Amino acid sequence: MSRVGKNPVVIPPGVQVAIAGQRLSAKGKLGSLDVPLGGDVETVVADGRVTIRPRNDTKQARMEWGTTRALVNNMMHGVSVGYTVNLEINGVGYRAQVQGKNLVLQLGYSHDIQFPIPDDIKIVCEKPTAIRVTGADKQRVGQIAAEIREYRKPEPYKGKGIKYETETVRRKEGKKK
Repeated sequence: MSRVGKNPVVIPPGVQVAIAGQRLSAKGKLGSLDVPLGGDVETVVADGRVTIRPRNDTKQARMEWGTTRALVNNMMHGVSVGYTVNLEINGVGYRAQVQGKNLVLQLGYSHDIQFPIPDDIKIVCEKPTAIRVTGADKQRVGQIAAEIREYRKPEPYKGKGIKYETETVRRKEGKKK
């Protein structure tokens, strides 16, 4: 029995939800998203809630039940409130800035890195050492943040690189004489 799947997803105010075939779509102030519905789960929209139930008692249906409910909940939160990932840049001369539709990163390489900003994602640099990635799709925001971090991961000796705001870099001791 799925403890996650049992709870219905409350539809936030200002969000329209529709089921078309095997897709559930939601439209809110931050955009529109849709999630595919598996054949093993039954989805009902009523009374300002989305209820998901398994069609049968197979293991696959029970697995899809909780997963589908979590995806629908993330979609509702995304189109109404949105998701944000903050990145910090540490290192002398390391900085970032937004120029038009590109994020320009200076990370100690011999060249600047031009990262094209996708249309569904908003990237803001409040300070030259802080990057905020915002969007409606939780998976997409996390993926873009991971791609930016991949250009220069934080290293353990001096802590230089791009890290998540909540991440702690385990520091190592340098070599001894």
